[in-house]
Order: sequence, then C-alpha cells, then structure tokens
Amino acid sequence: MTETITGAAAPAVGAAAGVSDTETRRQPSSSRRVAARPRKRRRTGAAALLGLTPFAFCVVVFLAVPTVVAVASGFVDGQGRFTLSNLTGLAEPAIAGSFFGAFWLSAVTAVVGALAGAALCFAMLGARQGGVARSLVDSASSVLAQFGGVMLAFAFIATIGAQGLVTVLLRTVAHVNIYENGVWLYTVPGLILPYLYFQIPLMVITFMPALEGLRPQWLEATATLGGSRWTYWRRVGGPILLPSFLGSLLLLFANAFSSYATAAALVGQANNIVSLQIRQALISETVLGRANLAGAMALGMLLVMVVVMVAYSALVRRTARWQR
Repeated sequence: MTETITGAAAPAVGAAAGVSDTETRRQPSSSRRVAARPRKRRRTGAAALLGLTPFAFCVVVFLAVPTVVAVASGFVDGQGRFTLSNLTGLAEPAIAGSFFGAFWLSAVTAVVGALAGAALCFAMLGARQGGVARSLVDSASSVLAQFGGVMLAFAFIATIGAQGLVTVLLRTVAHVNIYENGVWLYTVPGLILPYLYFQIPLMVITFMPALEGLRPQWLEATATLGGSRWTYWRRVGGPILLPSFLGSLLLLFANAFSSYATAAALVGQANNIVSLQIRQALISETVLGRANLAGAMALGMLLVMVVVMVAYSALVRRTARWQR
C-alpha cells in the first residue's frame, strides 16, 4: 500500500515542481547538444585559421622570404662564403651619409606632418559627425594616404616641375620663378613637399580616433573642480593624447623611412638616402661586386624599422588603456 502511494505521488511531485515526464526524457538529448558545442567551436576556429591561409601565404612569400634572403645576402661574399666585411662597409662615408639623409628626411616630414595633421584633427572636432565636411576629410585622407610612388612623383612634376602647369603660370602671369635658385624639387630637400602629401592624411587617419576618444565628462569634471580649459589640456587631455601622438609620429617616421618609389622617380641618380643607395649597389654598372653590400644596408634599415615599430606598439598599448 505504501509503495502504491509513493509511486502515485512521484508524478504529482514532478508536476508540482513544473517538470513533466516528457521534459525529463528530453534532458539527456539536451545534455548531448550542450556537450557537442565545444566541438562546433573548435571546427569554427579551424575554419577561421583556414581562412587566414591566403594572407599567411602572401606574408611568407612576399615579405618574410624576401626579407630573409636580402638580410642573409649581407653575410656572404661574391663566392657565397660567410663574411662580415659587408657590415664594415656601412661605415663608408657615402653609406653613412645616406642613412643620415634618410633619418633627416623622415624626421622632418614626420614632425611637420604630425603637427599639421593634428591641427587638422582639432579643427575637425567642431564638424558634425557624419557631416559633409567630416566625410570629405575622412575620404580624402583615406585616399591620399595611399597615394604615392611614381604616380605622386608624376603629379608633382606635371604641377610644379620645371615646366609644370603651376610653375609656368606663376612665371608668365605673376612673374614669379620658384626655381630661381635651382630646381629644388629634384633634390632630397625637395622630397619634403611630396612626402607631406601622404604624411598629413596618414596622421589624420591615425590620430583622429584618439581625439574622438576624449570624453566630455572629463572637461566637465575639470570645470567643476575650478580648472580652466588650459588646465584640462595641460593636466588631462594632453597627457592622455601624448602617447597616441608620439605613436602616430613614429608611424609617420617609419612610413617616410621605408619609402622608395617617390624618391627614385624624383631624385634620380642622387643616392643621398639609404633606399636609393641600395638600388645603386644592386644595379650600378660602374661599381661592380657590391650587391651583397645592399643586403647589409637592408639589415640596417630593418633594425631601424624594428626599433620604431616596437616603440609604436608600446605606445599603442598604453593608449588603449583609457580607450576601453
């Protein structure tokens, strides 16, 4: 009798708890579905890694392998034997001068481009988000930051070259000769203007998100505590933006230091920057047997780029702390 009551009471207890017999039978299959989810995630992760294969292939074939081959060639002589004589060649006055010229050109264009780009970013803070002016600046910066090489050199030659459109108009209409003291466009200092053409838009792209990350509440809190706008920029906004500004400055330096095509098209046979000195060592018809020295110069450029990009990554990580 007791067993009958207990058996009859069990469904009632289950019903009182809100769990039906059908739901009880379904629980094992639900458990199996929950257990199967990690496998699905693992398959998704494998598919994502498989999707990166084309990118990894391009990086290895067109970046890693050429870099290793170029650097390794700096440690062998013409007969393929190991030597360190190519590294000592970096101390030659012409090669050391080309490194100095590249540093000088990159530093000047980076500083001027960073200051001009930051000023443009501050000016655009007053523009409406998604407005016409803001959209035009963002679009133009995205395009012009990638506009370089032979196309940029041709644009400057056709515009302000020795017989360019603007040069001829200034000479015939305004009687102003911008090349009265020499054709400066085809010299290393003349590269500053073409380089700024893509340095300033690159600064806008990299620095504008940092400015947009400044929260209005910080300015309001400074004003509540009795601080002025100058106090806000000196104590709050400036220190927060400084790592981002320095990181963008390093990125502009690396961008200018690694540029080649624009300088090669404008400067021509002058070898006052290291990228052109590498070309001279590889294709010179008057000084032979210096191809392996180009590998040593490439190693020097690579070391400079590694130092700059490590510093840039450290500054980006520091900036990301307050952007979360």
